[in-house]
Amino acid sequence: QVQLVESGGGLVQAGGSLRLSCAAPGRTFSNYAVGWFRQAPGKEREFAAAIGWSAGSTYYADSVKGRFTISRDNAKNTVYLQMNSLKTEDTAVYYCAANPTGWRVGQKSDEYNYWGQGTQVTVSS
Repeated sequence: QVQLVESGGGLVQAGGSLRLSCAAPGRTFSNYAVGWFRQAPGKEREFAAAIGWSAGSTYYADSVKGRFTISRDNAKNTVYLQMNSLKTEDTAVYYCAANPTGWRVGQKSDEYNYWGQGTQVTVSS
């Protein structure tokens, strides 16, 4: 079992930035693919971004492309989601998820085996 812990959420004004972190305490997950998903109130969970084990493969939802950047620091065992130019519609609980098949950089929830507890991001107008 891999425990994932997200941090970095909070309240920010539209146009602002936040950086989310996803860590796996006590576990090396440098060879895992990691995705960020989000779920807004009353909506289904949706894909935001994903990164492969080598960081050479990254994917983004159209809604965040050009504003969000996913990256990883394997030395720190952490994956980041830098979110810039935030919009009110980015308000959601953000979850990170991991898949031990590091080359399989999925965009669907069922492609990931392990999930964090989520961190709230609220963007005010």
